[in-house]
Amino acid sequence: MIIKSLEASNFRNYEELKIDFSSGTNILYGDNAQGKTNILEAIYLSATTKSHKGSKDKEIIGFGKEEAHIRNIIERDGAEYRIDMHLRKSKSKGIAIDGQKIRKASDLVGKLNVVFFSPEDLSIIKNGPAERRRFMDMELCQLDQIYLNNLAKYNKLVVERNKILKDLFEHPENSILIEVQNKQLLEYGSVIIKTREKFIKELNEIIGPIHNKLTGGKENLEIFYEPNTTVDEYEKKLEHAKDKDKYQKQTTIGPHKDDFSFIVKSENSEKEIDIRKFGSQGQQRTASLSLKLSEIEIVKKSKKENPVLLLDDVLSELDSNRQNYLLSALGGIQTIITCTGLDEFVNNRFEIDKLFKVTNGTVSSEN
Repeated sequence: MIIKSLEASNFRNYEELKIDFSSGTNILYGDNAQGKTNILEAIYLSATTKSHKGSKDKEIIGFGKEEAHIRNIIERDGAEYRIDMHLRKSKSKGIAIDGQKIRKASDLVGKLNVVFFSPEDLSIIKNGPAERRRFMDMELCQLDQIYLNNLAKYNKLVVERNKILKDLFEHPENSILIEVQNKQLLEYGSVIIKTREKFIKELNEIIGPIHNKLTGGKENLEIFYEPNTTVDEYEKKLEHAKDKDKYQKQTTIGPHKDDFSFIVKSENSEKEIDIRKFGSQGQQRTASLSLKLSEIEIVKKSKKENPVLLLDDVLSELDSNRQNYLLSALGGIQTIITCTGLDEFVNNRFEIDKLFKVTNGTVSSEN
C-alpha cells in the first residue's frame, strides 16, 4: 500500500498543495510552524476520517474559509484509488472513493492504513488511560469495521446517557430511558470488550520479541488488559452502579473506563514492574516504540500488506539505539518523515528517495 499523491486546498496553512510521493522514504524538512505536520494530518484524515490531534473540521479549514478539500491517490494490490474529502464548517464532512460518495465515514476506514508516530506517542505509557484507550481504538478502528461501528454507537450512547443523568432531577420521568439504554450499552460494550481482549492477546505475541530485541535481551514486556468490567459481570455491575451514576451524573461502568498495564521483567530480576507508574523515562519510551513497531506488524498480519508510516519529528526524540532499530524496521514500507533539519544522522543513515522543503505553507521538491 502506498500514497502516490496528495492534494489539498484551504487546509490549515495551505491554500493549494500538491505532492507526488515516492514509494520509499520521503523527507519533509523545514523550520517549526511551517506546515510539515499539517501534511501528515491530511493523510491521517484520509485514512481515519479524524485528526490525530483531535481537532474538529472547522479548526482545520483555512482561516477565513468555509470549506477545505483533500485528495489522495493511493495504490494497493496493483490498483489505484482516489479518496476525496470535503470539509465544511457548518456541515458534516463529505467523502468519496473514486468519485462515489459514501454514506458513512466508517465505510472509508481500512481503505488506507497508516501508522502515525509523533513525540507525543512516546508518552503514551506514562500518560492517563484515555490516551492508551485512544491508541487501541484508533488501531482497531482501522482493522475492524464491526468494532468501529460498535464503538461509535457506544460512545454516542454514553454521551446521551450522561445528559439524561444530569437532567434527571428536573426530569425524573426519563429514568425509563436509562433502562432502555442499559440494554444497548451491554450490546455494544460487550463487542468492544471482547475485541480488545483478542487484540491484546495478538499484540503480546508481537510486542514481546520486538521489545526484547530492542532492549538487547535485557527486558521482557507484556501488556495486560484491565477492563472496567468483564462481559459476564457487565449487566450486574451496571445495575449495581445505578445510584452511583445518578449521584455522579455520569456513566461509571463500561469499556470507556478501561485501561492497559505495561509490565516489564528484567533479565537480572524476578521482580515485575508496572512501568506506567514505576518505570524510568527510558523504559517508558522504549515500550512506546515497541508499541508503534508492533502496530506496523499487526497491520501487515491483518491486511497482508504494509501500512504507510508517518513519522512526525520523532527521530530527534530517540537515542541512537532506538533510531537504529526504527530505521531497520522501515524496509519495504512507504515512509513520510518530517524533521526540522537534515541532520547528519538523516544524511548518513537514510536512503532518501524524495526530499521536500516546507516553507510557510509551500512545498518544493529538491530531488
